[in-house]
Amino acid sequence: MATIEIKVPSVGESVTEALLAQWFKQEADPVRKDEALFVLETDKVTLEVTAEAAGRLHIVVPAGTTVKVGAVVGAIDTISAAAAAEIDTPAAESKKIHRAPEPKPPVVEKTPTAPAKTAPPVPETSPAAVAETRGGLENLPPSVRRLVAEYHLNPSRIPGTGPDGRLTKGDVLLHIEQTKAAPAAAAAATSAEAVCPPCEGPAEEITRTPMSPIRKRIAERLLKARQNTAMLTTFNDVDMSAVIELRQRYKETFQKKYGVSLGFMSFFIKASVEALKAIPAINATIDGQDIVYHHYYHVGVAVGSEKGLVVPVIRHADRLTFAQLEQAINAFVAKIKENKLALADLDGGTFTITNGGVFGSLLSTPILNTPQSGILGMHRVDKRPVAVNDQVVIRPMMYVALSYDHRIVDGREAVTFLKHIKECIENPERIMMEI
Repeated sequence: MATIEIKVPSVGESVTEALLAQWFKQEADPVRKDEALFVLETDKVTLEVTAEAAGRLHIVVPAGTTVKVGAVVGAIDTISAAAAAEIDTPAAESKKIHRAPEPKPPVVEKTPTAPAKTAPPVPETSPAAVAETRGGLENLPPSVRRLVAEYHLNPSRIPGTGPDGRLTKGDVLLHIEQTKAAPAAAAAATSAEAVCPPCEGPAEEITRTPMSPIRKRIAERLLKARQNTAMLTTFNDVDMSAVIELRQRYKETFQKKYGVSLGFMSFFIKASVEALKAIPAINATIDGQDIVYHHYYHVGVAVGSEKGLVVPVIRHADRLTFAQLEQAINAFVAKIKENKLALADLDGGTFTITNGGVFGSLLSTPILNTPQSGILGMHRVDKRPVAVNDQVVIRPMMYVALSYDHRIVDGREAVTFLKHIKECIENPERIMMEI
């Protein structure tokens, strides 16, 4: 039996450290060769590291630790081929993430509260007690005596404000009013509790978690785009009728032949390539005091994931067919779900497209993916009334937005770019015939 060290692999020339985000296995668990062991997060990608051999896992570095490239994070005690064959851990089980059981919230025992009852006032005294008043009832003024007898009051419990502390008619009347107000206040409090019962348990809870490397990188890039570019956004709307009709007509045939669905994104990639050819400044970058024009079209497609937004790049998009574009997009989505996306998949983009419409966005202002000078935002398709040949008709419309770096792209060029997009989408035969 031998021991194989598990080291943090190199994930790019510029990457020196990463976050060991999650172990898929626990200490001493059996592992198969090529079975996923842990998730490694860098500032750009999330990767799964697999086992080089079958054996028993020994964990050196716990999850949640930032580690250097080349650092030893664990080891595998190898076993014989026969013993390895006996490890019957299903592949599906190897992908399970072991999480500590979440603490159960504390049980708050409720003390039953009897409903408040509004009962008639209880007489404060009995006739015998009345006789034990200050000097007897006969010493009270007639008006006070009448009120005391009528309301069955104990004069000794009523503060007197007259000479030598004697009761006055005003003292008794004030006491009566206060006695009547007390049950009303209690009833009001009970009613308020019924409408808004007291909160139980902690009223305000928070959860604090450290930002992942990818989220940190996203934050840095977005802030950099805001601070270091003269970003501006222009808008237009596009009639999607022709594309929708085309997709409906060839949807089943396309699916059967190529194994992928024909989506909107491939049309917009093709339209963007044609628009970039017409407006080369939007396919350029600033390098110091120079403008670098790219004569190739590497289009990034923004894809949302649980870890954050990543932008894999479709290289030489101008050379690919609709089917190849859709296949490339599906392959990137699968890589992201399986944490297989490599740094090479993210580098070198010259232009970016983001589709907020898949999440229901009507209109937005996309932020530049620096150092690029342009990003196209797609949105949801809504049926809206529009004027066509002086007639109001209902058409499926989409708002499109172009954010651009005003340092090298003029407003006229940005507006013209979107007009090209609009013309190509509303007349898809143009991009199919490349005219």
